[in-house]
Amino acid sequence: MGLLKQGQWVDQWYDTKNSGGEFRRQDSRFRNWLTENGEAGPNGEPGFKAQKGRYHLYVSLACPWAHRTLIFRKLKQLENYIDVSVVNPIMLDNGWEMKNSLYGLDFLYQLYLKSDAHYEGRVTVPVLWDKQTQTIVSNESADIIRMFNTAFNHLTGNINDYYPKALRVEINELNDRIYENINNGVYRAGFATTQSSYDEAFYQLFDALDWVEGLLSGQRYLVGNEITEADWRLFTTLIRFDAVYFGHFKTNRQRLAGYPSISAYLRELFQVPGVSDTVDFEHIKTHYYASHRTINPTGIVPLGPEQDFTAAHGREGHTSA
Repeated sequence: MGLLKQGQWVDQWYDTKNSGGEFRRQDSRFRNWLTENGEAGPNGEPGFKAQKGRYHLYVSLACPWAHRTLIFRKLKQLENYIDVSVVNPIMLDNGWEMKNSLYGLDFLYQLYLKSDAHYEGRVTVPVLWDKQTQTIVSNESADIIRMFNTAFNHLTGNINDYYPKALRVEINELNDRIYENINNGVYRAGFATTQSSYDEAFYQLFDALDWVEGLLSGQRYLVGNEITEADWRLFTTLIRFDAVYFGHFKTNRQRLAGYPSISAYLRELFQVPGVSDTVDFEHIKTHYYASHRTINPTGIVPLGPEQDFTAAHGREGHTSA
């Protein structure tokens, strides 16, 4: 097991032990970049050349961060370029478990140690793996989706751009606010171990959702009339909200079904061709309810709620104010 100790790959997923009961997510450690010609990426880290069949993506269907990468793999038509391994839904003492993975490994931490025998830290999904050099390119979803957005365009011919230069400042500002208060906000509430930490996260979360509802009541997407990465980064949290976060993470002021604009927006994004294929509610609920034994000691997975994201969303003629 190298320098990792039993339970470390689980405990490092979040930290409330030394933070006064507040959830704190640790930074990703592998931040290399996948580019068209293998040049360094925008963060200056070493580059890896985009090639068909060279890379492998490890994901959990439950994880909203990993879900982003699956959506971009689908939208950018990369299914035949990057293959995928899905970890088991339940994550217990040994962290993410795998079947039928590369190299016959049983646990994701073994892949991290294969990449770096001296690695110490979080063992998380997604992981973008280079089969040629047998190393991790990146375990940062925000970077991976931007790699997928452009690196393979010359091979696939798909030039759809979800991070256009003209909108980057606005997208970045939206991402920052949504990440802190919504994407990570549900975890800050769910994993809080003091009432004050939970209360703070709860109120910030719903203040942010109220703000998004107001924004979407006047325009079709987060940045006007164009779907951007900001929408997909928000989508993966919203799609889990009523099924998991509302009950399991105690973010229960109201369901998203009670937000008319957010609900219609969520159904519209779900109905974008290919996106529904990336959503697996059985896997999602099984992971959260059966893995987080400090929150749900019985491991019972609820049967509900009933949800229909295929219903008409009524946003075809919705334009910016």
